[in-house]
Amino acid sequence: MSNDYLFHAGEATVLARDGQFTDAMPEILIGRTSGPVGQAFANMMAQSKGHTAMFAIRACNQLVRPATIVVPKVTLKDFANIDLFGGVVQSATADAVVDCLIEGIIPRDIANELCIISLVWIDPRCATDPNLDKQDMYRTNHEATMLAIRRALNNEPSVEELIANRHKIKHDMDDWS
Repeated sequence: MSNDYLFHAGEATVLARDGQFTDAMPEILIGRTSGPVGQAFANMMAQSKGHTAMFAIRACNQLVRPATIVVPKVTLKDFANIDLFGGVVQSATADAVVDCLIEGIIPRDIANELCIISLVWIDPRCATDPNLDKQDMYRTNHEATMLAIRRALNNEPSVEELIANRHKIKHDMDDWS
């Protein structure tokens, strides 16, 4: 099966070190700017209420390629959470995208034809934690974003893996199934 890069979805979870609330769980859409991911990307840029999105930049004037928009999964209601989102999480996401180019996970020759939407989680406890380890927050978001992009572009997990594990793996939050 050829990879047309039209629409790929991936997710990953990387757990925080003990005593931290910095678990990262990005959900990624990656696809061509001319396809459905590109349309969703453009629509998110026009959104003015709710979950405010921002570009993934490495620094001012350093928008990553593929162009990436980072969207919080929850409404950020205070400056402390907004600061973490627009600082540590944005930086980790941007660096992960560039590292995916470096490692060949994202093909360099079509980087400008692709775009990424990354939904990210920031545990609200992080903003008020006097012992918050921002390096751990960076680590978890960087690792999870790279893994989610890799999984998205490799179509992982496969249909076969999902079927094989249907009754072996339970949801992490509870066991109601």
